[in-house]
Amino acid sequence: MILNENKTPLNALILCGGYSRRMQMDKFVISYHQNIPQWLYLYDLVKPLVNDVYISCRTDQKQVFLGDYKLIEDAIEGSGPSIGLISAHQLLPDAAWMVIACDLPLLTDQSLRYLIEKRDQQKSATSFISPVNNLPEPLIAIWEPSGLNLLTENVADGLNCPRKTLLSTEIELLVNQMPDEQLNANTPEEMQQVIKMLN
Repeated sequence: MILNENKTPLNALILCGGYSRRMQMDKFVISYHQNIPQWLYLYDLVKPLVNDVYISCRTDQKQVFLGDYKLIEDAIEGSGPSIGLISAHQLLPDAAWMVIACDLPLLTDQSLRYLIEKRDQQKSATSFISPVNNLPEPLIAIWEPSGLNLLTENVADGLNCPRKTLLSTEIELLVNQMPDEQLNANTPEEMQQVIKMLN
């Protein structure tokens, strides 16, 4: 695994708890890679790179993840990725978390290794710049405990957007040399487009 002894332990959090309303089906069960569901593809991708891998999910989704997988259910009320991140932070408050959204079908370990290599734990987070809007990408990012403390405070104050938290603090911003790996597939049309790209 890519770890430095003087760094805060790094876990991965795969976000699967969304309702996927635009996709009209759970995005984390879509198979883009050789009939492997997306959540398991991401799990296998990130597992060699971190201390441990956890899956953020809703209570009604738990039965999907058969096997010895570590699940984190939402520990506070609300919805959205911030709730999943805060729940992970509450479980292990001294760890840093590399969060990965489940709707990233083109993601490979190249981007993840680069993110870990360039991680700056003196800042609140290390994040890619979105090629779509040039803003921080909060859901392919490493959140340090300090950044998650700030996110927790913001959500308690009614600010539930993780990107706005990143914009309000000092973070390490990276340009991904493989920006296509940040492509989100959120609709059936985008899913079919990605399947064509991969075949």
